[in-house]
Amino acid sequence: MNWPSVGVVIPTRNRPELVRRAIAAVREQRYPGEIRIVVVYDQTEPDYLLASTPAAASSEGVPVLVLTNWRASGLAGARNTGLLALDTELVAFCDDDDRWLPDKLRRQVAALLADPDAEFATCAIEVEYEGHTTARLAGRSRVTVDDLARSRMAMLHSSSFLIRRDSLVDGAVGLVAEDAPGSQNEDWDLLLRAARRAPIVHLDEPLVQVLWGRSSHYAYEYATKITSLRWMMRRHPEISGCRPGAARVYGQLACWSAATGDRSQAWQYSKEAVRANWREPRTAIALAAMTGAVKVENVLSALHRRGRGI
Repeated sequence: MNWPSVGVVIPTRNRPELVRRAIAAVREQRYPGEIRIVVVYDQTEPDYLLASTPAAASSEGVPVLVLTNWRASGLAGARNTGLLALDTELVAFCDDDDRWLPDKLRRQVAALLADPDAEFATCAIEVEYEGHTTARLAGRSRVTVDDLARSRMAMLHSSSFLIRRDSLVDGAVGLVAEDAPGSQNEDWDLLLRAARRAPIVHLDEPLVQVLWGRSSHYAYEYATKITSLRWMMRRHPEISGCRPGAARVYGQLACWSAATGDRSQAWQYSKEAVRANWREPRTAIALAAMTGAVKVENVLSALHRRGRGI
């Protein structure tokens, strides 16, 4: 088998220990083909020593290129900076607080190559939160636009993305959306754009360990969550056209609005969620938060222990 070259983009910001762990996991991949790593520093000073370790200098090691994000500030710009610096056949993303299991790349590349028309592949994940580990599976091997309109499918995490580079750079799918508010939901947007062209190949095995918690730069930025979800609904009419999917997003908007103390906005979004799907459970969370019966942060914490979110 002729294994294609893979470039791995690791955006990072103020996580020196975690980014080293992510790099080490990529270097430990049991992948027969060429691997290159690009670490992109966003809104922080770069550590060029990452590119001068013995493994990086070795002819048998995986080289590391260290860059500063030269595009739009944020995660999307950092990812684009990395993939534009590469000339590999495939590009993979890995967040600096996540870790690949050793067979991730080999298994995923094989699954992608088994479908000549496929451009995009993902795999299932394990969520780590406060000592709890939960596997998140999709229960399928192909993911369509309809699937993604109905649900964000959190198990299709950005750290599992493997993409044919030319489909991103040459415009077929396009670069990561740098106009995504706060660089949030840019991964869901990319999945939807790719799935419009061809179903996403999904390897339903947890081959990526994803760290959840307050280490996230975006965990409790509720105003940005609201803006980014509204951006998604404007950008992807498939979401509004899917009643369960629309209810899910309106339920989230209601929860985030309640968390900011905007009861009027939370009530309006709750009504939209009920109109779309009266069974939407996020509506009940939002209503409870509006009355002060619960705090959204406490609900999030309880859900995270089960590997889930709002």
